[in-house]
Amino acid sequence: MEAAAEPGNLAGVRHIILVLSGKGGVGKSTISTELALALRHAGKKEQSISLMSVGFLLEKPDEAVVWRGPKKNALIKQFVSDVAWGQLDYLVVDTPPGTSDEHMATVDALRPYSPLGALVVTTPQAVSVGDVRRELTFCRKTGLRVIGLVENMSGFVCPHCAECTNVFSRGGGEELARHAGVPFLGSVPLDPELTRSLEEGRDFIREFPKSPAFPALSSIAQKILNETPAQLP
Repeated sequence: MEAAAEPGNLAGVRHIILVLSGKGGVGKSTISTELALALRHAGKKEQSISLMSVGFLLEKPDEAVVWRGPKKNALIKQFVSDVAWGQLDYLVVDTPPGTSDEHMATVDALRPYSPLGALVVTTPQAVSVGDVRRELTFCRKTGLRVIGLVENMSGFVCPHCAECTNVFSRGGGEELARHAGVPFLGSVPLDPELTRSLEEGRDFIREFPKSPAFPALSSIAQKILNETPAQLP
């Protein structure tokens, strides 16, 4: 019989997913939030999910973070070890952009606990794909398994006719995944309904099933559910 999880650690978390990107502004926090919701509602039973973000550590979210490395790293380790995460099927971790000390501290702090995998987010443009390519190199060097790559902002959904226009081009993420030899999980379009749901704190997955972004997010969540029992036992 498995021992019960001790309060204040991650012993009760079955799977941890780090959401990464080498570039800021790709909608990583949006993907983290909607992935958590999509995972919660996917599958035969409702999954128990929680979302961890380094931004939660800020005492004053509207002020700039002026912290040196040791303080940031200590707070990340405290966030991992001192929070009572409880029993969870998935913990989704929204990380800052780049490959800095925060990422190393997060990976090192999480590695001892549960099977760990990375979901990498890009947008279709070449400048983003180039930065995310370096993020994949970071994953290889740190021994972090890449669950898959997601292309965000893959087209804009018209709020009037629901037609999707590729304003930022399309296919850069899928091509990068193919060249890097990692799974491509799907493309998520820009949708005004998705933006509105985030700003209003609403459950997009439950309230907007007719949005073109809904099947994309649901498919990504289902692929992760299908993959993690076998690959992250």
